[in-house]
Amino acid sequence: MKKEDLRIVYMGTPDFAVEALRCLVEGGYNVVGVITMPDKPAGRGHKLQYSPVKQYALEHNLTLLQPEKLKDEGFVQQLRDLNADLQIVVAFRMLPEVVWNMPRFGTFNLHASLLPQYRGAAPINWAVINGDTETGITTFFLQHEIDTGNVIQQERVLIADTDNVGIVHDKLMTLGGKLVVETVDAILNGSVKSIPQEEMAVVGELRPAPKIFKETCRIDWNQPTKKVYDFIRGLSPYPAAWCEVVNANEEKLIAKIYEAEKQFENHQLTPGTLVTDGKKFLKIATTDGFINVLSLQLPGKKRLKIDELLRGYQFFV
Repeated sequence: MKKEDLRIVYMGTPDFAVEALRCLVEGGYNVVGVITMPDKPAGRGHKLQYSPVKQYALEHNLTLLQPEKLKDEGFVQQLRDLNADLQIVVAFRMLPEVVWNMPRFGTFNLHASLLPQYRGAAPINWAVINGDTETGITTFFLQHEIDTGNVIQQERVLIADTDNVGIVHDKLMTLGGKLVVETVDAILNGSVKSIPQEEMAVVGELRPAPKIFKETCRIDWNQPTKKVYDFIRGLSPYPAAWCEVVNANEEKLIAKIYEAEKQFENHQLTPGTLVTDGKKFLKIATTDGFINVLSLQLPGKKRLKIDELLRGYQFFV
């Protein structure tokens, strides 16, 4: 079968999912339908906002479906009518069997980790938070349990000590687009030899990648410097690690920290203690040193470099 004859339905929502769709469309593959999340209200006016995948689909005149419920009979019939040979899922939702088991070549997913490590909603964040020096991307066939299907292909990516989650996200997004195309080609030419995850060698314990909530992002200063540093970069630029600070009026404010440096040093300060000259630097004590804060954001304010913030706000006590 030629790639122009293979009928593909693509499912995804955020920026991460746009790159693989772009690679397929620009590569001449036959994308007969795109499935994405319903529009969501955003901003102060609660105006409905398109997902990045929807925006791309509209710009390229692709058939678009936005089901509220994936088991809805009307949607399932619309999906059947697309008559897909293959479905591809990138950063979407958990699919019911009636959906993932529909195409004759099955449904494969692109996941942003080296499965079976980091099954779950936030694999890139957790790899950086845990201080890993390597991660990767995986394509695998869907089955009943989430992120457990047979692995098709993997690509490894190094994580530098200075990389935040945004940098790693972009590396994996670019490689993911290429891996999706390579996986489609392997399915087309019949060379796929998928491997059950339980047969794959894993170094160390399996770590999960659960969804991240606001409370997940609160910094615990009673930790070693390296652990706090990795936590901050593993949540930057989104959703951002935060802590409470006190202003000159003794009001507690939530400060989001985006950039930091680690400083190992013996001291007698209580973890969480702020140290600043009020002009150029601000650092916060950990159990074995300090986190030098380079940029942060206060409620209702824009993100600022620390020296800019200290010139305008005398809020630390």
